[in-house]
Parts: sequence; C-alpha cells; structure tokens
Amino acid sequence: MDKTNLSLTGLALQKFKKNFWGVLSLVFIVLLLLIAIFAYVFSPDKTQNANWGDLSIHSKSPGFTVKMLTLPSQNEENTKLSDYFVGKTTAPLKVPILKYTISKDSLTYYEYTDEPSLAVAKTIPLSVFGADINADSIGEKYVKDQKFILGTDSQGRDLLSRLIIGSRVSIAIGFVAVFISLVVGIFFGAIAGYYGGKVDAFVMWLVNIIWSIPTLLLVIAITLALGKGFWQVFVAVGLTMWVEVARVVRGQVMSIKQMQFVTASRALGYKNSRIIFNHILPNSMAPVIVISAANFASAILVESGLSFLGLGAQPPIPSWGGMIKDHYNYIILGKPYLAMAPGIAMLLLVLAFMMVGNALRDALDVRSK
Repeated sequence: MDKTNLSLTGLALQKFKKNFWGVLSLVFIVLLLLIAIFAYVFSPDKTQNANWGDLSIHSKSPGFTVKMLTLPSQNEENTKLSDYFVGKTTAPLKVPILKYTISKDSLTYYEYTDEPSLAVAKTIPLSVFGADINADSIGEKYVKDQKFILGTDSQGRDLLSRLIIGSRVSIAIGFVAVFISLVVGIFFGAIAGYYGGKVDAFVMWLVNIIWSIPTLLLVIAITLALGKGFWQVFVAVGLTMWVEVARVVRGQVMSIKQMQFVTASRALGYKNSRIIFNHILPNSMAPVIVISAANFASAILVESGLSFLGLGAQPPIPSWGGMIKDHYNYIILGKPYLAMAPGIAMLLLVLAFMMVGNALRDALDVRSK
C-alpha cells in the first residue's frame, strides 16, 4: 500500500499493527474486557459477587473436587437475562459431602471434612426432592462432582469465580478514572495554555499543589471525604490523575495556538471556545492518548492499594486488591496461590496497558519510520 495516500491516523495504525507486543496486549485487554462484561457467563459460581462458600472446603488447592449435594429451595428463581450480568440474588442450598445413602423414605449424607472419621451424618426425608423421586434421579440431578479449578479461598468460595468477577472492578476503575482525568485535565490544560497570563498561573499553581501531595494520601483523603464505596473510589482516583493530563494538554495548546490556522480562525471571528475545541484540541490528542493508556495502569494499581488498605471496593464485592489483602498471610502458610492468583492477574493487566501505551507512543511519533 502506498503510504503517501494514507492519513496521519492511517500511518499511525499501520505502525501500531507492526508492533507485535502492542497488538498482543490490545487483544488481551479486549478479551479481558469481554470476560468482565459477561463475567457471570464464564464464572462457575453464578451467585451475585460469587459469594457462595462453605467453610468446610476453605483454602483448598487448585483442582480440588468434592461431591456437592444440592437441596431444592422454595426461594430458588428461574434464570433471568439480568442474571448473566449481575448474578443470581438467591444462592442455591448446596452442601459438600463425603458420601450419601438412600433408604426407603430418607437420604443420609455425611458432611465433608478433612478427617472422614469425624464426619457428621444428617438425614433428610426424600419428600424434600419432590413426590416422584427415586435413588437414581437423586444421584443424577442433585449430587454432582464439583471441581474448583483454582481452588477455594479462606471462606470456601470459588477462587476462579472471584477472580473473574473481580476483574470488573479493575477494568471499571481504569475507564472511569481515565474519563474523569481526561475531562478535568483537558479543560484546565486547554484554558491555561490558550489564555495564558493569570489563568495559566492559577492552573499551574493548582497543578503543582496537587502534584506535591503523594497520590495515595490524596486518594485516601478524598475517599474519606466522599465515604467508602464503589463509585466514590472511582471518583477519588480520577480526581488525582488529571494533573498530568493538564500539563500535557497545556504544552500542546501553547504550541499549536501559534500556528497559522489558529490565527486564521481568529481573523474569521470564531469564538475562543470553537477555536479550542474544534481546531486546537483535535490536533493535540496524540500525547493525551498515550498518557491515558499509562493512567489506566496507574488507576488499577491505586485502586488495588486502596482495597488492600480496606478503602477500596467494600465486601462482598470482590476486587483483586481485596483478595490479596485477605490472603497475603497464606504466602507463609504454604498456600501462596491464594494471593498470587489475583496478583498475577493484576500484573498482566497493568503490563498490557503499559505495552499498549508504548506501542501508541511509537506509532504516533512523527519522527519514527
């Protein structure tokens, strides 16, 4: 293809496609985004927040399999379309068992325990399963082997399900925080760079004040002011990330406003708002796109730090930082995978965003070939 016929965007896209790690990272992010959106489709545990657990099977190693007896419940609801996005609000009555026996009119099962000789036997009438029931149908319909691919956490919950549902928090914090930082940062950066003078001095004073405060301390202060919660954390992280965007936009606007097409726009009598938003900002977005990819990674790490401190997404909402907080003690207890699984997931996601950012930087660099 003749590159002389391509626009600047087309040339940048061609260069991005040649970056193997950038494309691979982008594919990984898109796949993880789809998994997060349809989390309850892929999650083995369909209950809301993947919160079903049993303490008798807590902290089991990956690949753990147990017989699971499902008891019929009057509160059990049929699967609705919304369940595929928010999970089922009513958890099924499931009991991990070692074995079971059926007599004429009753079922006796032995609850799961690590020491079979201490297993507790319980008996329930067969009428619980319905009028027309027999031993074969109970075994086929209500007793099944359940495998926990990544094992169970300290509360006996499926670790894989918590990991999948927890990806929603990390990806959502990236999108919301970056969106807030772009809106605030572009606004302040644009007016500072375009008007200059006292406006520029005030904006830069505000940027320097915020930048002088450690990010985590500032986020904690905003979180405490807004209150603990899901969306409060998103807003708090976004309000601490706009300063870098503002500085980049300010520099771009100060450079572009000296160009001839801006002078021509002023001569034609265009309003300042039209010149800024229709002519200057579209020509200054390349470095902003690059910095946004890096801010995605930063937002994920900040949220994880807040969750580790107990200020992030609150239980029972799973988050990778919260999972690490709950299980970091298990690293020295011989079960490091409980903390390493969310840690590795976070590492891969942050690395993917950084690789995409590097690829975008190379693709949008007009000096590179």
